[in-house]
Amino acid sequence: MEKITIYATQRDVTGKKVGALRRQGKLPAVLYGHNFNPTPITLDRHDATLALSHLTSSSLVTINLDGKEHAALVREKQRDFIKNELLHVDFQVVSLTEKIRAKVGVVLTGTSPAVKVYNGVVLTGLEEIEVECLPQDLPDRIVVDISNLQEIGDGIYVRDLNLGDKVEILEDKDEMIVIITGGTAEEEIVEEVAEGAEPEVIEKGKKEEEIPD
Repeated sequence: MEKITIYATQRDVTGKKVGALRRQGKLPAVLYGHNFNPTPITLDRHDATLALSHLTSSSLVTINLDGKEHAALVREKQRDFIKNELLHVDFQVVSLTEKIRAKVGVVLTGTSPAVKVYNGVVLTGLEEIEVECLPQDLPDRIVVDISNLQEIGDGIYVRDLNLGDKVEILEDKDEMIVIITGGTAEEEIVEEVAEGAEPEVIEKGKKEEEIPD
């Protein structure tokens, strides 16, 4: 796994005053977690935005805070969607010797022959998979290939995943990830999926500290 480092400095400015930092090209953030007191930090907005654009919530990143490195996960990104700018980022410090639980996003790839031949519809179930492993073994994403789904009713379930010996899957093995359906079956499955738990929201709205002055 490529090491991604984001450089940071400790931040004394908090509250609505952080707006002045943003006008200087800075990005306010916070670092908290394993045996680590919550610490407000400042990042270079341009460099941090480029680095974060390639990271998921399960990507491991190194925060270099005033010369000392900390392994961390991106736990929350607050964004101004009108200006398409990051406002604030939360990083969770983790220990590289202790296993953690995290949700990893599912990405579908390939084309199902059942869609081409039978006009089937690709219906997704789980959009995230909860796993447990050491932080450095945490996958950025779980890629699921649907090119072998030949017939209506063919699907891929948690039991079909193979993430290796270092990653333990915590979801029910019978949970559906994706299935090829027709009209009636699709409606029934949609109702079942709707009754399930909603995925964790990673990007959230503004907090008081992130409201520009």
